[in-house]
Amino acid sequence: MPTRRTFLRQVSVGTALAGTHLSRPGISRGEIVHVEAPVRAVTTGPKAHFFGYYDKCPWDLTGRFLLGMQIDYCDRQPDPGDKLTVGMIDLEDGDRFLPIDRTAAWSWQQGTMLQWLGSAADREIIYNQVDGDRYVSVIRDVHSGETRTLPRPIYAVDASATTAVTLDFDRLNRLRPGYGYNALPEAHPDDPAPESAGIYAMDLGTGANQLIIPIAWAASHKPDDRFTSDSHHWFNHLQFNPSGSFFIFLHRWGKSGTRWGTRMYVARPDGTDIRLIQDTGMVSHFDWRDDRTILAWSVSPDGVNAFYLFDIETGAIEPMGQDVLPRDGHCSYSPDRRWVLNDTYPDSDRMQTLMVYRPEDNLRVEVGSFYLSPKLTGPFRCDLHPRWNRDGTKVCIDSAHIDETRQLYVLDVSEVTRA
Repeated sequence: MPTRRTFLRQVSVGTALAGTHLSRPGISRGEIVHVEAPVRAVTTGPKAHFFGYYDKCPWDLTGRFLLGMQIDYCDRQPDPGDKLTVGMIDLEDGDRFLPIDRTAAWSWQQGTMLQWLGSAADREIIYNQVDGDRYVSVIRDVHSGETRTLPRPIYAVDASATTAVTLDFDRLNRLRPGYGYNALPEAHPDDPAPESAGIYAMDLGTGANQLIIPIAWAASHKPDDRFTSDSHHWFNHLQFNPSGSFFIFLHRWGKSGTRWGTRMYVARPDGTDIRLIQDTGMVSHFDWRDDRTILAWSVSPDGVNAFYLFDIETGAIEPMGQDVLPRDGHCSYSPDRRWVLNDTYPDSDRMQTLMVYRPEDNLRVEVGSFYLSPKLTGPFRCDLHPRWNRDGTKVCIDSAHIDETRQLYVLDVSEVTRA
């Protein structure tokens, strides 16, 4: 880990807005400042509420409705068949939670892949559901109630809402607890690398779908001695680039409950043009900066953990923010691509730090810190999983810093990101 050559300075929001610090030309390189952003709880107990992962925007196109899920508990893994309520919060009507549906296809870390569809982000959502002996996805108009069901669950959807890519949530549940679904039994529990499971592409208009990258392919692609005889292989963390021309996927191998290895690939939505982008054995959280550049926490060939920029066309790799971003976090670019939203896992005092980072001058602005009880750990931990709103002025997080109850909070960061 690189030596930290930075200092922390407390800055009031008013001072930041006035531009005497954050927008001052020639600001010191590798600087960390602290601005306490206003925090608003948009859900309350006794029921728990959360959204899930960091790579989706929970706000609708108008900014009035915020997607979320509601459940009676938050301190254990779900029992098979446990359902939660999919809903949305009316931010202009007393933060009322409006229930929409119930589903058993969910996990603590990624919810039910609930998201607005880019083609109709003012009214249509998509989320995963159970239909008999299979996982499916549902598209619903939240205002009319009209629904249609697609034959596979979704993991990632392109911005135009024409194509989804997905994987086997039953296998993911066993090999990466907290991310998969346990409502149905696993199809291939004893097969280390099944040929008939993997990544699937689905047309959101017709429901037509096919297996495009089998797990067996990944296990046989450039194998080495890291793949032991008892290694089980799986896929995780799919995400489209802005135009939908490529998607990222992680190939992982290991055993349930143990450490795993990771390789990062990209591919076309039809499963062609597969490119191995990082093969050092560790890739964690990531986001696309643009159609050809990925920001990801990874380890270099010489063993340095850091955020790196990966160019999928040239293969170039460049570190980013090593002196001010020394820890892994859930990173995502602001809509204008000027800022990176990020968080930390709990430190020795169980505090999780929320920050925005400006690559152009290597400035880290800490906007909040939140306590996480040690009771919430492992698969049912409550990561902040911060997400941007649609104009980069607000951030939504999951947090359990009050009464150990998982709830949704919105922070106003406009006086930082608009400085």
